[in-house]
Amino acid sequence: MQDKSYSDYRTGIICVIGCQLFWGVCPIYWQALDPIPSWIIILYRILTMFVYSYIAARTRFSREEIWGPLKDRSVRLKYFTAGLILTVNWSIYIWAMTSERVIQASIGYYIEPLVICAVGIAVFDEKLTKYNLTAMLFALVAIILIIAHYRQIPGVALGLAATWAAYSAIKKTSDLPVLLTMVYETMIYAGISLIAILYIETHGIGAISMGVPGKYAMMFLSGLITLIPVGLFSVSAKKVSLLVIGLAQYISPTMSLLLGIFLFKEPTDRVQLIAFLIIWIGLAIFTWGEIKNNKERSRGQAVG
Repeated sequence: MQDKSYSDYRTGIICVIGCQLFWGVCPIYWQALDPIPSWIIILYRILTMFVYSYIAARTRFSREEIWGPLKDRSVRLKYFTAGLILTVNWSIYIWAMTSERVIQASIGYYIEPLVICAVGIAVFDEKLTKYNLTAMLFALVAIILIIAHYRQIPGVALGLAATWAAYSAIKKTSDLPVLLTMVYETMIYAGISLIAILYIETHGIGAISMGVPGKYAMMFLSGLITLIPVGLFSVSAKKVSLLVIGLAQYISPTMSLLLGIFLFKEPTDRVQLIAFLIIWIGLAIFTWGEIKNNKERSRGQAVG
């Protein structure tokens, strides 16, 4: 039994690290699709995500098991809403990846766990600790610094953080298998995307008309590029603690940050680096608090 527990833990660790490494190098894939416009990439991503999700779901569930839950109106409302929010998040992300805003996207993913924490406190009455409060205040200081220096709101960063936090809040109440939810979240928007793709491609304003067949073929992998890390994340969520997952999720934005600076040569300056430093300090406090609270919970369970 102990061996099985260790095996599950090891599998979970491999999956969560693999997920974050995969997400971390994704900017290379999205930028490789240049000069295809981001809005066309988004259409193909939504459509292919649905196709790959449905194929994966059919390997585990019957047609009745897949479509049966949709008879419930509340299920349709929940996952269609989640799909809309997810589509907005994807749109912001891909636009950032293809418009030299990888670094700002990284800021969003550093802020994201703190925004999710705030949503948990506000919506689900989760406990507000001095650690997560301090971390959120550090993130707020960093955002104010960016706004004051650049005289503009970091829309990409805040947009990514806010939409993913809203999506996470909906998913927190989900009790259906991940593969089924991905089918539900993309099915309506996949239909809209298919109509849009057929229109733009038959009218000579789509990706085919750009004369980049290799990159056009690559776009059919966009759904798979999304599904693989989601699948790895889902496996890890069942085998390791949320604390481990929370700590691992900083791997991806750190990799994206380094790619933005050293590979894509995006402009960065001292203020931006100071803002990152402030956020990292906040995240260090947040992480320390989570570790401490996790140890206290473990001791409490042991005593109980």
